[in-house]
Amino acid sequence: MSTSKEVYLVDGTRTPFLKVRGKRGPFTPVDLAVQCGRPLLARQPFAADAFDMVILGCVNVIADEMNPARVAALRLGMGDAMVSFTVQINCGSGMQSIDTAFRTIREGSADMILAGGAEALSHAPLVLRDDAVDWLGGMQAASGPLATARNAFQIRPRHLKPVVGLERGLTDPITDLSMGQTAELLAHHFGITRTMADTYAVESHKRLAAAQQDGTLDHEVMPAFDRDGKAYRMDDGVRPQSTVEKLGELSPVFEKPYGQVTAGNASQVTDGASWCILASAEAVEKHKLTPIARLLDSEWAALDPSVMGLGPVMSATPLLTRHGFGNADIDLWEINEAFAAQVLACLAAWQDDRFCQEVLGLEDSFGTISREKLNIHGGAISLGHPVGTSGNRIVLHLANALKKNGVKRGVATECIGGGQGGAMILEAV
Repeated sequence: MSTSKEVYLVDGTRTPFLKVRGKRGPFTPVDLAVQCGRPLLARQPFAADAFDMVILGCVNVIADEMNPARVAALRLGMGDAMVSFTVQINCGSGMQSIDTAFRTIREGSADMILAGGAEALSHAPLVLRDDAVDWLGGMQAASGPLATARNAFQIRPRHLKPVVGLERGLTDPITDLSMGQTAELLAHHFGITRTMADTYAVESHKRLAAAQQDGTLDHEVMPAFDRDGKAYRMDDGVRPQSTVEKLGELSPVFEKPYGQVTAGNASQVTDGASWCILASAEAVEKHKLTPIARLLDSEWAALDPSVMGLGPVMSATPLLTRHGFGNADIDLWEINEAFAAQVLACLAAWQDDRFCQEVLGLEDSFGTISREKLNIHGGAISLGHPVGTSGNRIVLHLANALKKNGVKRGVATECIGGGQGGAMILEAV
């Protein structure tokens, strides 16, 4: 490393993750960022303008909020001079904001950065079809009443049916596979059955429900209030009453009739935001802060988009190898639950001798990651996956979980649409 500066995660909050239910939700990406940003900044012993910069991950930026990082920073009262920029690497955007902040502080270019992620998938746009755009272009270019009338008669019923932008966004443009189809590929390669995927999903819901009830998330999740004063206090997609039998009644979504991926064992489409405060040792001392965890290192990897779900394996393994860590050295794991089959395929890959030797360059298999160490308070299957936010949430929650459980070291990692993966190592302080 180029410098010995240590970087700490000192605090963070997120909104409840709100399930998309067929219409626009009450909050835009910036609304969400402000909702959890205000209480976070209010409980700090320093002014809002004490940060060096603001970095926000966001994938579906809406037209009224270009560069949502800057809009959020201004609405949070962080001052006109606050440098703020938005990053986008699909599902890794919220982690990318932390990583950029981590590297900037580590090299000595900043002392304190607000890094977050915000996504309102319910506000994803409807998009005109290409031939509808061509028709509208012809109408705009028509000169005179006769040409206008001639073009007007060329309209077709299909021109009035828009394309759901989110559906296209979740389809890889290189392979033309949806994200769910890539999970089906992994399920086939690694022998993940429908029962295995449904069992994992049920456990995710039960773990989140328990964490909501026992107060584990109280300091992390801040209530959000809409313009009518309605309060949203908890992730609202959790279904603790789920059973393997009930989930088994759902039809496969992507590969009918024999596929493994259903609406019940895939991540939920949600709106939500998350922030983390990263600081140098000098900033910690100056402001008398109490860090939650130290960010040790990070890694990004890329792979075939058709098996993008193996991104956690491809990014976390070289990261751990670089530091001489093995499976036994990691106390907690946060692997973003894009799909139950995808997470289970990652676990299977790490247990497979041949895969680990030929693909990862290890002498033996990485080993079995205990379910008692993995996503111990649930994950995206039960609470949702607002794309630009999830990577930020899993880092924040990992830091809090390390502290709560009195253990030392954890890994947060995720797969990224387009065939990439990101991973970070945190150590409790």
